[in-house]
Amino acid sequence: MTDAQVRPDGLRRAAPREAGVNAAVVDAFLDDAAAAGLDIHGLMLHRAGRVVAEGWWWPYRADRPRIMHSATKSVLACAIGMALEEGLFRLRDTVISFFPERRPQVVDARLAAMTVEDLLTMRAGHAAETSGSIWRGIRTSWTDEFFNIPVVYQPGTTYVYTSAASYMLSAILTKVTGQTLHEYLKPRFFEPLGIIGEQWDLGPDNVNPGGNGLTMTTADLLKLGVLHAQNGVWEGRRILSEAWIAEATRSHGDNYGYQWTTTPDGPYLAIGIFMQFVMVFPRHQAALAIVGAAQEGSLEFLPVVQRHFPRAFDEPLPEVDGQKADAQLRGRLVAVGETLTLKASASKTAARVSGRTLRIEPNSLGVTAVRFVFEHDRCVFHLVDASGEHRIVCGLREWIESRTSMPGADLHHGYALDSAVVVASANWIDAQTLRLSWIFAETAFRDTVVCRFAGDGVAIERSVNVNSAARSWPSLVCTG
Repeated sequence: MTDAQVRPDGLRRAAPREAGVNAAVVDAFLDDAAAAGLDIHGLMLHRAGRVVAEGWWWPYRADRPRIMHSATKSVLACAIGMALEEGLFRLRDTVISFFPERRPQVVDARLAAMTVEDLLTMRAGHAAETSGSIWRGIRTSWTDEFFNIPVVYQPGTTYVYTSAASYMLSAILTKVTGQTLHEYLKPRFFEPLGIIGEQWDLGPDNVNPGGNGLTMTTADLLKLGVLHAQNGVWEGRRILSEAWIAEATRSHGDNYGYQWTTTPDGPYLAIGIFMQFVMVFPRHQAALAIVGAAQEGSLEFLPVVQRHFPRAFDEPLPEVDGQKADAQLRGRLVAVGETLTLKASASKTAARVSGRTLRIEPNSLGVTAVRFVFEHDRCVFHLVDASGEHRIVCGLREWIESRTSMPGADLHHGYALDSAVVVASANWIDAQTLRLSWIFAETAFRDTVVCRFAGDGVAIERSVNVNSAARSWPSLVCTG
């Protein structure tokens, strides 16, 4: 690869050795990640102005958008830095001063003292986290809900990570500008970086959540990191001030900056639950973006990353060895995108149950019926609840991609995946047991549905690979 090779994302490409990257170390990182059971879905490594390694594990792709979860917070930080630069508000401004019409009847001294900077550093004074999954379940004003959260500690003193703080930063920006966070950043961040097609959820107050709800591609996440690795300059244009980047990405205590996670040795991260992150190595002008699925998130992947980076930048290979390592890494990252094959399976049970409506016994999920339709080497699974009928097409001989509104927000970190891309298969484990696999390819979530048929009935168990709450549904049972 050469500098001249530019993909639709607008980023230049080069071989690892051309940017001073040891491909053998990157390869060893992938070995360690696999040995640790880390489920990587996509990876991009950038150094010295060029992408030097990239790969997407099937069925994930470069062009598929991705729910970024709390990596969104570091995009929010960009907006706050720009707003401060424009003089729209100050770090020491109190939160309550922006919302006189929403002031609680009683404003205690701690709430009155809370500042913009306290929100940025996650020192709002709250005693517990309010996660995005909780916000998404609230239909009333999130701003009012924020002011209902007890301020237990003196603001500025105690670090408690909470998406409520990020939400209020977004709400403040919207109050001051009359624009949503997304609208404000569109001409200032997304368009200059060539980020298109991104989507950002809206809360009941017409405010973007700030701390989550942003969907964009792996390359877009990488660009956030590259912008910071380049001290706020993008293609010769200053996007963020160098002073803001220095302040936002240094630890203000507890390895946390201004909506960025810091490390003691210099690198810092925009990080989201389940392993969506970009790690910036400022001393090496490098950024590593990874999306995947890990139940413990940073606790699982960060030690593996730190064993190999920044060592990959500090230990260059001789030219001949570098060429060989580059080719090996490239081949590996191409191979991971090859479609997984299915081992065809069959059962006489399929013909017996196909097309029948199976009434589900009363349950806490509100599911009333299911139906399995087997035809043309596929199984179409139907589920009925109070919101209507939902379906997923599952291939018996090959994976099938479609879209679905299958309910499951309680398994998916509070996200109701409407018209979501799903890649699905069906496989008979034995004559009476059918396993459905649903990969929601624009998320970290992969559901497994095991259906055990007996007589005229069925028992259905649904589980998910990662979640912030329960990872399985109560059993759905039809006794026939």
